[in-house]
Amino acid sequence: MQFGIFTVGDVTTDPTTGRTPTEAERIKNMMTIAEHAEAVGLDVFATGEHHNRPFVPSSPTTMLGYLAGRTKRIVLSTSTTLITTNDPVKIAEDFAMLQHLSDGRTDLMLGRGNTGPVYPWFGQDISKSVELTIENYSLLRRLWDEDVVDWEGQFRAPLQGFTSTPRPLDGVAPFVWHGSIRTPQVAEIAAYFGDGYFANNIFWPKEHYIRLIDLYRQRYAHYGHGTPEQAIVGLGGQVFMRKNSQDAVREFRPYFDVAPVYGHGPSLEEFTRQTPLTVGSPEQVVEKTLTFQEFFGDYQRQLFLIDHAGLPLKTVLEQLDLLGGEVVPVLRKEFEARRAAGVPSDPPSHASRVAARDLQAAQALV
Repeated sequence: MQFGIFTVGDVTTDPTTGRTPTEAERIKNMMTIAEHAEAVGLDVFATGEHHNRPFVPSSPTTMLGYLAGRTKRIVLSTSTTLITTNDPVKIAEDFAMLQHLSDGRTDLMLGRGNTGPVYPWFGQDISKSVELTIENYSLLRRLWDEDVVDWEGQFRAPLQGFTSTPRPLDGVAPFVWHGSIRTPQVAEIAAYFGDGYFANNIFWPKEHYIRLIDLYRQRYAHYGHGTPEQAIVGLGGQVFMRKNSQDAVREFRPYFDVAPVYGHGPSLEEFTRQTPLTVGSPEQVVEKTLTFQEFFGDYQRQLFLIDHAGLPLKTVLEQLDLLGGEVVPVLRKEFEARRAAGVPSDPPSHASRVAARDLQAAQALV
């Protein structure tokens, strides 16, 4: 099973010191965090995509390309690539390039984002977001799967005899996740193509995500990709830890209260009761995270949000040390012990997808 972290890349004033990092500091700090995630044994680093303050990751592939040259093992991913407002041609070429730079340690998570004004900024209509998602992803798949594409649609200029370059590494496109917090059509798209489905799992009660994940699993089986239990599911989560749970609550409270993703709303206690947020000891993080399997079934990727709300770099690196040293080893062991037979423990890797492609080709010759 894959464990990792994702960042939203917010630039937020530290409420305990009043200091706000510069954009340059925040960007460099995210790179340090990603490298440290690999050093402590995590499997995935993912970044969001934003084009509005207080967030800075407007160019995820630039960030991930830099990390490709500074890491050896960790999977480099997005936690949101805006399929609605990015040109599918640019997505196809950027992520194929990243595949080559990272030796295949690349995947991406497509989403529609949660910032309404981004649509007119990029010349699109938010009321067409679902239609944009369907059309743009269909074109993206063709650009990766076909050497020469003739295409005409509603939302961009036609393509005639177009070849996206570079071609995907080893002729196999990056694995795609579809992220959603509310839209059944996204679960349907993921299921149709046999892609992964990622439930953000940080804002809403579990019942909300259970409905979406169950829909995806049922439709995945309907399209003949395997049983519902074999569908590829990822979950988000958020944690703050100290050895003593009371210390964790006391230290995190001022950051929670101003966090751009959920501050100025329910209290810390209400939010931890109603959502997957865990603020406490490593043992409490393990205990609550294990319940995700009970609610959502066996799944393949767990990402944690740990670097937001103005938390200083030193604190984030300490969180990574606890994740890598005390939390993830226990979760790996426990999740695998509970996993049903025949259910994949990991999402498809580049190597496994190349092997599957080659096996299918060999079988076709028999």
